[in-house]
Amino acid sequence: MTTTNLADVADQIQKYWSPIFTKQLRENLLLGSFVDKTYDGQILAQGDTVYVSQVNAPTGQLLTVGTDADTFESEAVSTTRVAIQANKRAVASYEFQDLVSLQSQVSQNNPAVMDSLNFAMNKKINDYLYSLVSPSTSAPDHSISGVTDFNASQLAACRLLAAQAKWPEDDKWVAFLDPQYYADLMNAATMTSADYVGADLPVVGGKIRQKRYGFAIVEDNSRSADYGLLAHPSFMHMVMQTSATVKISDLHSQKRFGLVMSVDIVFGAALGINSGSKHIKVFNS
Repeated sequence: MTTTNLADVADQIQKYWSPIFTKQLRENLLLGSFVDKTYDGQILAQGDTVYVSQVNAPTGQLLTVGTDADTFESEAVSTTRVAIQANKRAVASYEFQDLVSLQSQVSQNNPAVMDSLNFAMNKKINDYLYSLVSPSTSAPDHSISGVTDFNASQLAACRLLAAQAKWPEDDKWVAFLDPQYYADLMNAATMTSADYVGADLPVVGGKIRQKRYGFAIVEDNSRSADYGLLAHPSFMHMVMQTSATVKISDLHSQKRFGLVMSVDIVFGAALGINSGSKHIKVFNS
């Protein structure tokens, strides 16, 4: 009689599941796939810190030939730097009665457990990123309240705010709208009909999106009714381990029968340089 070894099962799951988890986590996480991931440094262990830097523009001079244009003043180079620490761990876990139950549930032909664990991690990371949202409330205010109907006029107003804030013109602007705001916008024929708009369809989070007034329009059903986030990727930076960790342990040391399986990934996020002006929050109350 052959008995399957727990270590062998754990090794197979780590080998075949971990790359799948990491891939799905990044593809399905809308906000996480959008925010900037360029940084200086390496994430080798939890708690490591990396940096994003920006060279600040000099003041410059305007000189008049024949008056004062024979000399000029130089300025020291100055930079602004943001630290991003990988100090968050998204984790999801299940308990199983025995090894046979575990094997039947984690079969490659039965993705239910994998999908559920992936969704749990996805949600924790997504909610954390949204918790960092903090637009500028100085004039002009980038936190817009009392919006019951997110229509073309509201989108145009956000477009004006973005332009006034000098967002980079790199075709990366995105509007994440909850299902209600998304429906408000899509109900307008002038926003959806090919008779009025072109067929420029950008890809965000692996899916083709509508694009209007410079924004790729994304439906984000993770948000409550009447909520919108319009942003440039550089408003937030995220760092993440290259792969998820899968671990299985016997509960016998706790005087319990059964097994526990966990999947986790270490990540970190921080608002970027001049972040307050690089994103707009729209909501009803």
